[in-house]
Amino acid sequence: MYCVDLNSDLGESFGAYTIGCDELVLPLVTSANVACGFHASDPVVMKKTVEMAAGAGIQVGAHPGYPDLMGFGRRNMAVTPDEAKAYVLYQLGAMSAFCRSAGLPMQHVKPHGALYNMAGKDYALSKGICEAIREFDPGLIVLALSGGELLRCARDMGLRAASEVFADRAYEEDGSLVNRRKEGAMITDEDLAIERVIRMIKERKVTAVTGKDIPIQADSICVHGDGPKALAFVRRIREAVKAEGIELRPLKDIV
Repeated sequence: MYCVDLNSDLGESFGAYTIGCDELVLPLVTSANVACGFHASDPVVMKKTVEMAAGAGIQVGAHPGYPDLMGFGRRNMAVTPDEAKAYVLYQLGAMSAFCRSAGLPMQHVKPHGALYNMAGKDYALSKGICEAIREFDPGLIVLALSGGELLRCARDMGLRAASEVFADRAYEEDGSLVNRRKEGAMITDEDLAIERVIRMIKERKVTAVTGKDIPIQADSICVHGDGPKALAFVRRIREAVKAEGIELRPLKDIV
């Protein structure tokens, strides 16, 4: 029996600006990554998102990013591991407050955007992130890029770690995500996305942009909540995995 988590980055609206369709996507996933106010979101949005997850019985995790609201956390920043540790600790504290208020335990931590991608290649940066998580709550699951340095560091430090793959992103040969500025970085063809997801789960392979197959481990599938086809992708993925005999379960039941 194949089991996989289905996650989405949610709670990324800010003030008067609405991003994504959280109310529709959230009940269809098994884990929600909630923005913590640095790259997106605000206290009101965080509270609402966590309460929606609690009401729908969906597991939640913190989605900490760089302090970069204007760049949506997708711009690389030169920070030390100690600075990254402080940023993550700060955001975990904020997220924990809303989880406690809603009576919902925090399940995992998934860094956002540039912080996620840089940690995937930088062990020292990953160590700062993992130290923050371990000191805050060593029971939290680290959700990280399959084959990346953050995943390796989390396991080295004795943390529970889950390997994440992306339904709507293309891969380089080294297993990293194709930069969003490059053509073909985003996958918008629903049929292609579904085909890739099923193959990543069952064959543990994905075709990189070069055409070469690379190994990959799918504990959790991500669909970006701000993507134009987020709702369609989530619905199609749920239907496809069920048809393939793959069970959707939250991260806590997988790792």
